[in-house]
Amino acid sequence: MEFLCYHRDRPGSMPLRAELTEAHWSYMDGYAAELIARGPTLTDDGETATGSVHIVDLPDPAAARAFAFDEPNYQAGVYRDVLLRRWHNALGRTMWDFPGGRTEEACFLVFGFGAGEAVDLSVPPRPDDLIAYGPLLSDDGTAWLGTAALVRAADEEDARTVLTGDRYAAVEVHNWTFGGRR
Repeated sequence: MEFLCYHRDRPGSMPLRAELTEAHWSYMDGYAAELIARGPTLTDDGETATGSVHIVDLPDPAAARAFAFDEPNYQAGVYRDVLLRRWHNALGRTMWDFPGGRTEEACFLVFGFGAGEAVDLSVPPRPDDLIAYGPLLSDDGTAWLGTAALVRAADEEDARTVLTGDRYAAVEVHNWTFGGRR
């Protein structure tokens, strides 16, 4: 089962985040085989983290909750909240298989929060720009709750076009970059 976990940073937590970098990476190293994608979201200037995205393949929702809430930054109070949703890997690959490779080009996390009938279940016609893409689902996988994508795009507005915007209750776009040890 695949899950998307988005930890949103608490304002002013950057010093604590920096102090815990090695603990965070070591924790994620323990999930290296299960990770589909990972990386921080950032302010517009790219200087300050605003959150962390982890897409991971785990046995069940209980394992996903343990992954999300045992994470060192969460335990220490870096994060203000956690979005944890079942997710389906519509691309069938990891970020390490992304044809563009780890890129310095602009990348974004795009969330579309569902409202009504499911939409954007098929991969959009720009697969070479998609790092990760798939529907957000209920824990049992039966209800569509939205769509999440990691996308390489010219800017925020271009990233937003990966979704059918008028079919969602809300769409969020966050600057994102490839995560992990450099």
